[in-house]
Amino acid sequence: MTGWVLGIIGGSGLYQLSGLENVRRQTVETPWGSPSGQLVRGTLNGVELVFLTRHGKGHHLSPSAINYRANIHALKRAGVTDILSLSACGSMKEELHPGSFVIVDQYVDRTYAREKSFFGPGCVAHVPMADPVCKRLSAMAAEAARSAGVENVVEGGIYLAMEGPQFSTRAESLLYRSWGMDVIGMTNMPEAKLAREAELPYASVCMVTDYDCWRDAHSDVDINDILKVMADNSGRAHDLISALTLVMSKQERTPDPAGIGSVLDHAIITAPEHRDPDLVARLSTIAGRVLSRG
Repeated sequence: MTGWVLGIIGGSGLYQLSGLENVRRQTVETPWGSPSGQLVRGTLNGVELVFLTRHGKGHHLSPSAINYRANIHALKRAGVTDILSLSACGSMKEELHPGSFVIVDQYVDRTYAREKSFFGPGCVAHVPMADPVCKRLSAMAAEAARSAGVENVVEGGIYLAMEGPQFSTRAESLLYRSWGMDVIGMTNMPEAKLAREAELPYASVCMVTDYDCWRDAHSDVDINDILKVMADNSGRAHDLISALTLVMSKQERTPDPAGIGSVLDHAIITAPEHRDPDLVARLSTIAGRVLSRG
C-alpha cells in the first residue's frame, strides 16, 4: 500500500463503483447525525477506496437535505486521506459543452439553508479558504480524466454553488454568467469548506450535463436531456477513478504540499478554558489532533 486512502463522493448518476475488490459495507453514525448512506470500502489497483453516494440510495436526498457534516466526518473517521468529489453541473460558458469535465479551483457560495461548519459557539475556528481545493489531487484528477478518454478536460474554473433544488431562473443564470462563473451546481458547498475544516485535501471533478438556461429560450434545462448526458459521464467517471488509482498505486503519499493536513494549527481561537466540553467531544474526530493540546 502507498498510504493513499481515497474517499470518493459520488454525485448525481454515480451511485456505485465498479471493479472494487475486497468490498465491505459499513453503516456509521456520527455526532452530527447519519451520513447519506453506507460507506463502501474496497481496493482498486491496490489503492484503498471509501465510497459514499452523496444523495443516498435511490437518490432520495435533495441537495439541501444532505447531511454534509456527517458525510465528511464519516470519511475522516474511516481513515480517508484525500477526498475526490464527482458531481453533475451546468455550464455557464459556450466552450464548456455537455460532456466536459471541469476540475474546479474556486467557488462562489450562494447556499443559505445548510450547516456550514463543525465549529460554532463554544469552540470557534476560522480556516483559510483562499485556495479551496487541493492542487496536487486536482492535477492528478485532470490527468486521470484525460487518460479516461474525456475529450474536453478543463483545469481550473469557478463553481457557483446555488441552494436548489430548483434550477436557475433565466435572470439568475445571466447574472451568474456576467460574474464570470464557469459552472453551476448545488452540492460542492459546504462540502469543500467542511473538508478543509477536517484537514482533508479535496478536489472536485464537475461533469457538465447542460447549459443551464442562459443561452436562449429554446435551450432551457431539461431533466431528461440531463439524464442522458449523465449516463455517459458516469461511465467516464468510473474510468477516471480507475486511472487515478493507477497513478496513486505507483507513488507514496506524502503530506499535502499546501499544508492542508495542518490547517487547524492556528485556526481555533477560543481559549481552552472557554471551550464547550460537549462540542469539543463532538469534534474529537475532526479536530482532536489540535484540541488535545489544550
